[in-house]
Amino acid sequence: MTDITTTTLDLGPQTRIVARLAAAVRDDQLADGTPCPDYAVHHMLGHLTHLSAAFRDAARKDLGPTTDTPPTSATPDIGPDWRTELPRVLDELAEAWRDPAAWTGMTRAGGVDLPGAIAGAVATDELVIHGWDLARATGQAYTPDPAALRASYDFLLAAAEQGDRGGGIFGPVVPVPEGAPLLDRAIGLSGRDPKQGPPTGA
Repeated sequence: MTDITTTTLDLGPQTRIVARLAAAVRDDQLADGTPCPDYAVHHMLGHLTHLSAAFRDAARKDLGPTTDTPPTSATPDIGPDWRTELPRVLDELAEAWRDPAAWTGMTRAGGVDLPGAIAGAVATDELVIHGWDLARATGQAYTPDPAALRASYDFLLAAAEQGDRGGGIFGPVVPVPEGAPLLDRAIGLSGRDPKQGPPTGA
């Protein structure tokens, strides 16, 4: 049985990768579809902005509206200043999780109370998987931070072994050969087909 928790991890390398992907998104791509059927690119960027703020505050144990709101309460979207807001909150997210205290005790995210180490694992997984979503939707190459990818894979594997699909957040596991690259195996565990091409519509 895979351990669902993770040790302290620097999220900075992965947040910088996501920020670079977002910076390369063209305005004419914002309405394009993504591997998440209900999300266009602008929704995915909004989701990344909101989750970064939520998990930043979860790391700080600064509980309130950002940590109490379930992710399914409304369809996320970007604001007019998203090109400056998203990289800023990504940097703040990474900095908040550099504090070892963030990984200890209890916190809250998405309206759910959970151990800090689990919240850190969830944040890592969100950055890795949605980085892939954004890259695939916008035709960009994607190589996630190796440490973040390993943490994401371990988290998703443990969730699959325990039958915990995140309350329906994850789709059914897509079978991927054991010899496939680790990213493909993580994507399959998240309920996505790693062979899926860029979506053609929202």
